[in-house]
Amino acid sequence: MAQPETAWDSHPEPLTVASAPAPEYGSGSLADLLPTLAAGLGVPGMSAAITELTPADRNCVFLIDGLGWEQLRAHPEDAPFMTSLLATSRGGTGRPLTAGYPATTATSLASVGTGLPPGAHGLPGYTVRNPGTGELMNQLRWQPWTQPGTWQPYPTVFQLAHAAGVHAAQVSSPTFQNTPLTRVALSGGTFLGRLTGEDRMDLAAEQLAAGDRSLVYTYFAEVDGAGHRFGVDSDAWRGQLMYADRLVQRLAEQLPPRTALYITADHGMIDVPFDEQHRIDFDEDWELSAGVALLGGEGRARHVYAVPGAADDVLTCWREVLGEQFWVASRDEAIAAGWFGPQIDERVYGRIGDVVAAARDDVLLIASEREPKESAMVGNHGSMTPAEQLVPLLEVRS
Repeated sequence: MAQPETAWDSHPEPLTVASAPAPEYGSGSLADLLPTLAAGLGVPGMSAAITELTPADRNCVFLIDGLGWEQLRAHPEDAPFMTSLLATSRGGTGRPLTAGYPATTATSLASVGTGLPPGAHGLPGYTVRNPGTGELMNQLRWQPWTQPGTWQPYPTVFQLAHAAGVHAAQVSSPTFQNTPLTRVALSGGTFLGRLTGEDRMDLAAEQLAAGDRSLVYTYFAEVDGAGHRFGVDSDAWRGQLMYADRLVQRLAEQLPPRTALYITADHGMIDVPFDEQHRIDFDEDWELSAGVALLGGEGRARHVYAVPGAADDVLTCWREVLGEQFWVASRDEAIAAGWFGPQIDERVYGRIGDVVAAARDDVLLIASEREPKESAMVGNHGSMTPAEQLVPLLEVRS
């Protein structure tokens, strides 16, 4: 991750767009992982962007939702096996990857599965405006319904690998088998649904052994769920981390020969206190809401869509009100700074807010009336701070 010009503990007024640490697209982001593995498997069109990784005949990606690099390093007693692997991260450099912006599940899973940054795959936030309808589109729940193949037209790396003769499989909860997000981000090869984490680990190992060249993906969601409900470092969160650590070890001990197992995550997380200083309520703030037609994104990574002709005024107001705690950029400024990747597809441009606001401090821009459930969460993510953006890439080889 490129370091900002300004130290983390300083407070320029307002924060400059250039001081935001943009994700490491093209060399060390989640979007670079599967193309690197696929290139090592000989899949046409794929390139090894993460140069620190060594090819293997069989590759498994185990994604633990919500387990950021900083959270893992802060809890060695709860995750002894993964802690023992910290030095292996990113090809033995002991460094993390960056999730991509925003650091949120729908965006990150699409980046993982397609091998593309958000500006190309087109899922640049938790909720974004559909330029064709003018409505907010929730890209995690896929509401309102939007044709998946139109919204995200690129093939997944699993599809490309399968077409190249690689044994490709996803092992996850049956709940995700037919979701639109799975279709646009993780489809290709065989989907195998298993309810328990233990069953997923055992089946993932079997699928790795099922081909001379294999690409297998498996997933665990509960660390993220506990963090949202109870907070990072809560007993519930620690319990899920302990369980995830046991699952990683279970899979690692079953790897067939010539396998590389990579443990990563879609984002980290930060707890935000429940007070007016740390939780700014858009629904009760007339200054922030003036000229705003739609509020998208999530509390730490907002897309703001202005009424026609009001974009400049909204940008000015948001910078004046939030500029010491948020990086506030116009759409074009955020794109030029590389927040969403090196280029933006034409179909994606209008999905990005007229104003984009990314939290630097431990604050949250909630919307208590329009987003009551999200506004009540303890743990949150989305922005470009290390706690949210950095994710592990632990490695086990057989």
